Amino acid sequence: QVQLAESGGGLVQAGGSLRLSCAASGRTFSNYAMGWFRQAPGKEREYVAVITRASDRRYYTDSVKGRFTISRDNAKNTLYLQMDSLKPDDTAVYYCAATSYGLATTKGVYDYWGQGTQVIVSS
Repeated sequence: QVQLAESGGGLVQAGGSLRLSCAASGRTFSNYAMGWFRQAPGKEREYVAVITRASDRRYYTDSVKGRFTISRDNAKNTLYLQMDSLKPDDTAVYYCAATSYGLATTKGVYDYWGQGTQVIVSS
């Protein structure tokens, strides 16, 4: 089992920045590829960014490329999402997730999920 806990969400004005964190406990964090997903009201949960175990590959959904950065610190068992130039369309609950696959953008292959942190971007 891996337990995940997100933090860092909040209310921010458009153009602002937030840094989300995801603290992992339980099994060895570095054994898992990690991802950030988000779910806006009335919409499906969608992938935002994913990162491999060793941080050698990272993928971003098109809408956040150039604005968001995913990173991880395996020594601290923590995943991050730096979000800059935020837009109202980024408003959602953000979830971190862990998968034993090498790298995946499909939420169905993620084994463990956090409880989510709310991000609200005002215009």
